[in-house]
Amino acid sequence: MTLLEEISAALQQAATELGPAVVGLGRGWGVGSGVVVASGRVLTNAHNLRHQEVTVTFGDGRRESARVAGSDSDLDIAVLEVDTGDVEPVQFSDEEETAIGQSVLALGNPGGRGLRVTPGFVSSVARSFRGPRGRRIGGAIEHTAPLPRGSSGGPLVDVDGRLIGINAVRQDGGLILAIATDQALRDRVDALGRGEAPTRVRLGVAIAPPRVARRLRRAVGLPELDGVLVRAVEEGSAADRAGIERGDLIIGAGEKQIDRVDALYEALDGAYASEHLELTVLRGADERTVVVTF
Repeated sequence: MTLLEEISAALQQAATELGPAVVGLGRGWGVGSGVVVASGRVLTNAHNLRHQEVTVTFGDGRRESARVAGSDSDLDIAVLEVDTGDVEPVQFSDEEETAIGQSVLALGNPGGRGLRVTPGFVSSVARSFRGPRGRRIGGAIEHTAPLPRGSSGGPLVDVDGRLIGINAVRQDGGLILAIATDQALRDRVDALGRGEAPTRVRLGVAIAPPRVARRLRRAVGLPELDGVLVRAVEEGSAADRAGIERGDLIIGAGEKQIDRVDALYEALDGAYASEHLELTVLRGADERTVVVTF
C-alpha cells in the first residue's frame, strides 16, 4: 500500500468511525463544531456559545436543542447537555503528551454543513493563546491539518482515533491551535458536565493594552509606567466595591509588581484561598492602595 493509500484509508476510517460524533452548532452558517465525549454530552469551545441553548446537528442530519451544562471561558471550553442517541462517543487518549511530527487528524462540522476530515502533523507543542476573557491558555497543540471556519470546537485525534485536543484558533499561515485534552482538562470537563462553575475569582474590570496605557499617560503629561490600565469597571463587581475606577493604572498586587495582564491573572489566582487582594493603583499621579474582597 502506498503512502497516499494509507492516508486515504485513515481519513475514510475516521469519517466512518468518528464522523457521527462530530456535530455542528447553530444552523446554516452556524457558530462552530463540537464532539460527543459521553452519552448526552458534547464538548466544544466556550467562544462558540452565545446563549444558554444552541441547536446541535448530528452527522445523520438530526437536530436537537442543547443546553449549556457548564462553561469555562478562561479555558475556552464548554459542555453541552443534549440527546446524543446511539452515537458512540470519541474516547480520550491515554497519552498525556504529544510530540512534534506526530500524525493527527482534525475533524469539524461547521454549523452542521457537513463533516470535514483533514490530515496533518503536530508542528509545535506547549503553545499558548488568549482565551475569550484575555487569560492565557497554555499547553496548546499547534498542527497543520487545515479546517474551514466554523470548525472550532471540533476534535483533534491521533492515528488511533483518540481525542488529544479541541481545535480552537486559526493562526497566520493556516496553522491551528488545539486545546490539549490532558487529565486536568478532562477533570474540568467532568466538573462542567455536573454543572460545577469555575472556581476562579473575578476582579470585574476591562483592561486596555499596555501600549494604550503608555500612550494615554504620555498624552496627559504623566510618567509612562508599566502597569495594567483599567478601561471599564463592571457595576457591582469586586473592583467596583473596592473603589477602582476607569483610568486607574494597577501597578502592584500584594508584594508583586504588575507590569502585564498575565501577572494580574496570576495574582488573582493566588487570591482564591484568602478571598481578598491588596492592589496598588495610580490615579493620575497619586498612588493609593485598595483592598479587593471577592
